Amino acid sequence: GMPLQNCRPAAAAYLISRPPSPPDSRNPSMASAPIPTSPPLHESNLAGLERLHQGKVRDIYAVDPQHMLIVTTDRLSAFDVVLPDPIPGKGQVLTSISNYWFARTRHIVPNHLSDYPLERAVPDAAERALLADRSMVVRRLKALPVEAVVRGYLIGSGWKDYQATGQVCGIDLPRGLRIADRLPQPIFTPATKAERGHHDENVAFDAIAAVIGAPLAARVRDTAIALYQFAAAHALERGIIIADTKFEFGVDESGTLTLIDEALTPDSSRFWPVDTYAPGSSPPSFDKQFVRDYLETLDWDKTPPAPRLPADVIRKTSEKYAEALRRLTA
Repeated sequence: GMPLQNCRPAAAAYLISRPPSPPDSRNPSMASAPIPTSPPLHESNLAGLERLHQGKVRDIYAVDPQHMLIVTTDRLSAFDVVLPDPIPGKGQVLTSISNYWFARTRHIVPNHLSDYPLERAVPDAAERALLADRSMVVRRLKALPVEAVVRGYLIGSGWKDYQATGQVCGIDLPRGLRIADRLPQPIFTPATKAERGHHDENVAFDAIAAVIGAPLAARVRDTAIALYQFAAAHALERGIIIADTKFEFGVDESGTLTLIDEALTPDSSRFWPVDTYAPGSSPPSFDKQFVRDYLETLDWDKTPPAPRLPADVIRKTSEKYAEALRRLTA
């Protein structure tokens, strides 16, 4: 069969080099966007803390040996490239959505949130004002080298895989499925964490079991599927289809499986609006469709540097993130 090159949602690969410098923030059209409480942030810069990692969207800092600070910026990536314009409110929305799911999924799995006060992590009040609504202080856990991808619908690399083999990541599926069809039940299609600059590589379940052991691999699979089923049912009642999603897990000193990273956001998942859902064609993205549609009109080869976005595309995208939060938490 085909080499399984990417059994993961497009959003999963997020390691990048430094993003472009922040754009001019004096954009007059921003006045009509939802007013976030902290100003738009393309890149955080915390003087007193060591930056451990910079992803496509999040900046991660060491707080102490037991804790780290995750700052969710307003960076947006499209076609795996970070765009130069921040999307106002995006970081706050992603933080709020993750916190919403963390609070509601403790019956399934514990998560990495800690009660370490942000005031202690970032004592400078001016610095803290830029971050308070887009930050979380989390426990530092041993991250498992697995992208725990769950798919409930047939799309993206899963659809390509199915067309070629009748399977997704080695899992047999019924014949005759169309693009964007709902699967008979959600499937676990893990990927291994790639080194910086490489795409995560999709693998079958047995390959994950070989790396972290069969018992832990089975717990990751069962937990990821339970999280997806719980969240997808909740979102569906509120007008959002979660087509697929990516979880990351860690273990604490006692070996307890723990949900880390972000949870069930538009960045780690494919969100589709229910009202326009029709299998047989690729549904629009809930949050990024305005950006993708605009970029497709340009003569851009989808490699850095990415072009600037018009003010109306930024505003509409900002509004879609706010709408996702409003719907999910209704």
